[in-house]
Amino acid sequence: MRNRPVRLARWSARHPWSAIIGWFVFVALCLGAGIASGSNAATTKDFWVGEAGHAEAMATEGGLQRRPTEHVLIRAKSGPLDPEAAGAAVRELTDRMAGLPEVDSVASPVRSKDGSTLRVTVILKGAELEGRKNVVPLLEQTAKVAAGHPGLVVEETGSPAISKGVNDQRADDLALSERITLPVTLVILLIVFGSVVMAGVPLLLALSSIAATIGLAMLASHALPDAGVGTNMILLIGLAVGVDYTLFYLKREREERARAEGRLSPEALVELAAATAGRAIVASGLAVIVSTATLYLATDVIFSSLATGTILVVAVAVASSLTVLPALLVKIGHRTERRAAKKAARRASRGEPVRTKPVKPENGRMFTALLRPARRHPAITLCVSVLLMLGIAAPALGMKLIDPGKDTFSRDIPAMQVYDRLTAKFPELLVKHEVVARSTPDRAPQVRQALVELGRRAQADPLFARNAEPTVRTSADGRTSVLELAVPHPAPSGPAIESLDRLREVHLPATVGTLPGVETAVSGDVARGQDYVEHENGKLPLVIGALLLLTFLMTVWAFRSVLIALIGVLLNLLSAAAALGALVLVFQGTWAENLLDFDSLGAIASRVPLFLFVILFGLSMDYQVFVVSRIKEAMDTGTTARAAVLDGIGRSAKVVTSAAMVMVTVFAAFVFLHLTEMKQMGFCLAVGVLLDAVIIRMMILPSLLLLLGERAWWPRRPAPPRSGDTISAAVSTTATTATHAPTAAPMAAAPTAPRHVRSEA
Repeated sequence: MRNRPVRLARWSARHPWSAIIGWFVFVALCLGAGIASGSNAATTKDFWVGEAGHAEAMATEGGLQRRPTEHVLIRAKSGPLDPEAAGAAVRELTDRMAGLPEVDSVASPVRSKDGSTLRVTVILKGAELEGRKNVVPLLEQTAKVAAGHPGLVVEETGSPAISKGVNDQRADDLALSERITLPVTLVILLIVFGSVVMAGVPLLLALSSIAATIGLAMLASHALPDAGVGTNMILLIGLAVGVDYTLFYLKREREERARAEGRLSPEALVELAAATAGRAIVASGLAVIVSTATLYLATDVIFSSLATGTILVVAVAVASSLTVLPALLVKIGHRTERRAAKKAARRASRGEPVRTKPVKPENGRMFTALLRPARRHPAITLCVSVLLMLGIAAPALGMKLIDPGKDTFSRDIPAMQVYDRLTAKFPELLVKHEVVARSTPDRAPQVRQALVELGRRAQADPLFARNAEPTVRTSADGRTSVLELAVPHPAPSGPAIESLDRLREVHLPATVGTLPGVETAVSGDVARGQDYVEHENGKLPLVIGALLLLTFLMTVWAFRSVLIALIGVLLNLLSAAAALGALVLVFQGTWAENLLDFDSLGAIASRVPLFLFVILFGLSMDYQVFVVSRIKEAMDTGTTARAAVLDGIGRSAKVVTSAAMVMVTVFAAFVFLHLTEMKQMGFCLAVGVLLDAVIIRMMILPSLLLLLGERAWWPRRPAPPRSGDTISAAVSTTATTATHAPTAAPMAAAPTAPRHVRSEA
C-alpha cells in the first residue's frame, strides 16, 4: 500500500500520453454510462421514518396514501370578484385540467370565507414525489386560462409546483456559485503558482473528477437511491478536495524541483512527490471516505445520498492525483526544460552569463508571524487558542433543530408567493395531521365511529382548525381508515408541534386507542419533521461513536502513534464544535439576517449538524495528515522533535493555508444561495475549514507538539534515516527505494547518470 502511489506515478511518468488519454476516456465512460443508465430517484417509501413512516406505510397498503395536489386560485385584479367571470374561468380551467393525462381528478371550486377567492383543487396521478415531474403541463394550462381572462388573477401552487420551483432555484443557485467560485479559485491558484498553466491543472482535474463522479453516482443510485441532494455535494466537495489534492501534489513537486536545482528529471521529481505527497493524499482521502461512510449508520436516504456523492468524488479526486496528474507534470516539466534550454542557448550565443533563479523561501513573513507565538510561548498560545475555540463553540450547546418544510422556502419562488396567498385565504390548508387506523374489515364501522369522535374532540381544541370538517376515508377492503385534521399554524411552529403532541398523547388514546386490536399511527407535515429529527437524534451517538473510533484507528495506522491519533481526534472535535457554534450564533438568531440575506428559522436545519460534523471531521483529517506527515518526514531524518515540528509545520503552512483558502472560497459561495439549509452548510464548512487551517494547525497543534516533544510519538519514535548523502534525506530514501524496486528502469535524461540524478558533466 505504501509503495502503490509511487508505482502509479512511475507508470504515468513513463507513459504520460497513455495516462492522460486513459483518464479522459475513463471520465467519458463514467459520464456516458451514468447518462445511459439514468438516475434512480428515491421514492416516498425511502423517506419513511418513525411513527409517521409507519402511518404512511399502512395508508399506502390500503390505497389511501397522500397524493400530489395542486391548488388554483382565482381572484379579481381589482375590486370584488365577478361571479360570472370567475365561473367562466373555473369551467375553462376544469375542462383543460381534466383533459390532461397527468390529472386524476378536479374538485369543485371552494370559495374563501371573505368571498374574494375561488380555489380549485387538482389531484395528480402517481406517487407524491412524482408530482414535480408532472406538474409542468398543469402550470401551462393555468397560464393559458390566466391569459384568456385578463380581468382575473389565475395562479397555481401546491407541493408539486413548489418542489419544481425549489429545484429550479437550486439549479440557478449552483450555476451562480460556480460563476463565483471558479474565477476566485483560479486567482488564488495564480497567486500560489504564478503560472496560468499550473493554476489550470488543479481546476481541470477537479472538474473532470466531478464529471466522472456524476456518472458514477447515477450508476450507484440503482443500489442506493438518490434523494436529489447528491449532485450538490459532488459539486461542493469535489471542487474543494479536487483542487486541494492536486495543490498538495503540485507544491511538493515544485519543492523537490527547487531542491534538485536541475539535477533531477521530471520523471524523478514526480516519483519523489508521489512518495511523500502521494502517500499523504491516499491517507487523507481514505480518512475522508471512512469518516463520511459513518453517515450510512444513520439509515436515512438523504444522508446515504450525501455520503455516496462525497465518497465517490473523494475517491475519484484521489485517483486523478495519483494517475493523470503525474503524467501532466512530466509533460509540463519537459516543456519547461525545453524552453529553459532554448533561453540558455540564446544567452550563450549572445555571450551572456547563465543566470539561475534564486530559490524562494517556502513561507513568507505572514506564516512566520503566525507560527511565532507557538514557537516562543507554546503553553500560553495553547491555552489562549483553546479558550478561543471553546468560546466560539459555546453557542452550540443551545442548538435547536428543526426539519424545514415548505413554509421555510424562499419567497422568491413564484409558487411560494401563491402559497402564502392560498394559506391566508384558506388557513386550514397550512398543516394536516393524518390519523391512520388499521384493523380487521368487520370492525371498520367501529373504527370509523371512533375516528369521527376523535375529529369532534379536535374541533373543540383551540390548536386545531374549527372551520374544516374532519373527513374519514376507508380503504376498499375496510381494513384501513384515515382521518385528516387541519391545523391553522405553519408546520415548524410551536402551536403546530403542540397540536401533534396533543393528538398523539391525549386525543388518540382517548378515542381510537381504546379499541383493542386496532393499530394506529399519526403522520402529516408536522409528524414527518418531528419524527425525522427524533430519528436523527437516536442515530447520533452511533454515528459519532463510529466516527471517533474509525478516525482514531486510521491515524494510528497512518503514523503508528497512539498520542498523535488521540491529539488528532481531539483537535478535530474542537474544530467541528467551533464551526457549529459559529453556525448557531449566526443562523439561530436574527441579527445576521440582513447581512447574509436569510430569514431565520429560529433553529438549525436538522440534517445540517450531523452531516457537517462528519464532513468537517474528514476535512480536518486532511490537514492533520498533511501537516503531521511533514513533521514525521523531518523526524525520519534524525531531527529533534522540536526542530521537526517547526520545520514540518513551517514547510506545510503555505500550502495548507492556500488549500484552505480554496475550500473556503468554494464553501462560502453557498452562502449566497437562496435555500437556508444550503446557506447554513456553506457557512459552517467555510468557517470550520478556516478555523482549522489557521488556529488549529498553526497555533494549537504546534504548541501541543512542542510541549509534548518526543512523547507525542508514543509508543515509538519514527525511525532515523537509513542513508543520506544526496540532495536531502527524503530524496535519498525515495531514490534508494525506487532504484532497488524490481520493476525500476532508468528515468534520467542522460544514460550515464544515476537513476534519478542528471549528469552534470
